[in-house]
Amino acid sequence: MIPFIHTPFAYLGSKIGTSPDELKLIFSFFLSYPLAGLLKRIPDNRPHLKNFFCLSIGVFYLVGLFDLWVGLRTVLISSIGVYSIAKFLRGSPYMPWIGFVFLMGHMSINHIMRQRLNDPSTIDITGAQMVLVMKLSAFCWNVADGVLPEDHLSDFQKDRRLKELPSLLDYFGYVFFFPSLMIGPAFDFAEYRRWLDTTMFDIPKSVDPAKKPPTRRKRKIPRSGTPAMIKLVTGFSWLLLFIWLSTWFSPESLLGDSFVSHNFLVRLLFLHMVGITARAKYYGVWMMTEGACILSGLGFNGVDPATGKVSWDRLQNIRPMGMETAQNTKAYLDNWNINTSKWLRNYVYLRVTPRGKKPGFGATLATFTTSAFWHGFYPGYYLSFVLASFIQAAAKNVRRNIRPFFLDPKTQAPLPSKKWYDLASWLTTQLTFNFAVCPFLVLGFHESITAWSRVYFYAIIHTAVALAFFSSPGKKWLRKSLEKRNAKAGVVTPASSSSSSSGRGRGRSSISDEKTSSTTAQGAMETTALLGENLNQQPSSRAESTDSQSRSPMLGISGDPQGELDEALEEFKKEMESRVGGGAFSATGLRDSLRGEARKRAG
Repeated sequence: MIPFIHTPFAYLGSKIGTSPDELKLIFSFFLSYPLAGLLKRIPDNRPHLKNFFCLSIGVFYLVGLFDLWVGLRTVLISSIGVYSIAKFLRGSPYMPWIGFVFLMGHMSINHIMRQRLNDPSTIDITGAQMVLVMKLSAFCWNVADGVLPEDHLSDFQKDRRLKELPSLLDYFGYVFFFPSLMIGPAFDFAEYRRWLDTTMFDIPKSVDPAKKPPTRRKRKIPRSGTPAMIKLVTGFSWLLLFIWLSTWFSPESLLGDSFVSHNFLVRLLFLHMVGITARAKYYGVWMMTEGACILSGLGFNGVDPATGKVSWDRLQNIRPMGMETAQNTKAYLDNWNINTSKWLRNYVYLRVTPRGKKPGFGATLATFTTSAFWHGFYPGYYLSFVLASFIQAAAKNVRRNIRPFFLDPKTQAPLPSKKWYDLASWLTTQLTFNFAVCPFLVLGFHESITAWSRVYFYAIIHTAVALAFFSSPGKKWLRKSLEKRNAKAGVVTPASSSSSSSGRGRGRSSISDEKTSSTTAQGAMETTALLGENLNQQPSSRAESTDSQSRSPMLGISGDPQGELDEALEEFKKEMESRVGGGAFSATGLRDSLRGEARKRAG
């Protein structure tokens, strides 16, 4: 590091009781704003200068500010290794998998080393490397897509594919893009290239020329100072809130002797505040880094043709209000670490699925494993992920089978009683996830169990009770009650609808098929029971609905673990049937097959 830069951080850290590295990290967020302003002002026809600028500042952050020579070596090993794999194995179908294993293996080594060091106050390279793994594994897939025929690609793949390898200068400018180097957000190379050559800012002809966003000195990048400053101020406010609250609500306080001196309700409130405090830190740093990306122009996400308003949410990674007001698990997860969820979906979940087939249990398991390994190897991570999967299953059953009772059977308009359902849903979601993420904060297995035991494992108990109930005749009773209620209101529902919506009977029928068939009586019953929304409403307007989206896992957490497990068992059964020789997979079928073989040999 540069000595005269380190000295003031060491002095200030000793005065306020924090580490110099943590102060440097916050300083780097602020410093990225004027530097992003300079980056934006490099002439549009000089992309090589933009690359040199990004590369120089990125190296300065790692070496001059944080003294991470080992970190620089790590970034170079990963980036050079991936570029070489993509270059020399470009035509191989195994290329992206080799790159993925290389990146994950390299990062796992550093995760283990950090876990052995166990010093959260020290900034190491693992945070930056986690972002790099997302960027470079996506790069491998984008290169692989570039050699495939178009009819083998989805619209997303066509948009992000790379038909030619980029130059080394472009590639390293992408790797060292300084506003997002240390903690993200991640993005694909195709987006960086469009920012670099300014094609990202081409305005569609459908936009009224009078409503085109203003630019400076005939540059194509629209003015972005105001949205960037809003992100900076909002993010820093969350960071100040974190600093203030962490005095009382740190994860370590859950393990202290004073915590058990309070009654259960106070402990519950305390656990909730620890969760809010931990999230405030991420709200702050992610919004601050996103603001620097917006200032550089990379956050640009199109123009509204009607109003001419520019959208700057391309790299949005967090929605704090969406998190804190979430009434169900999907809304909660949808608003958290958004770019990581996109990466897991587009470059793991959908990639392990053979072309022409629907993702199933195997894809979910691969995504879950990737997400867990990507975070590291602390036991607390795995406790949180496993519990969250069960919570997701229980919450989906509640929404499908209980929420419709709070909606008008005919119009699906909310009844007056729905406000109490909404309040209960919000409270349950928040308290349950604050319990679930507790191990994510305390990290150790023994510490996690201790913290859970001090609030009597409440989320595990009520999740287990819910899952047991929906696996019992109680679920059938709810369905029958809903049918009777609908019948009284004049909504005709065939008896088969309840059986078709039971867990195992549904198989892999898609949610979109259920929406399409909503004009029939059975479709109406399905939509009422599963979505609880207006039957005439278009799917695009139900963005926050739990069941209106695909059930792809969010952050590796399955959207429908029970259904996918049923499908895995069904696939296993079919496989065994085919191996037996086409006979029924039963003792009788196997016995008949063996008898036939015995007769042949006797003859």
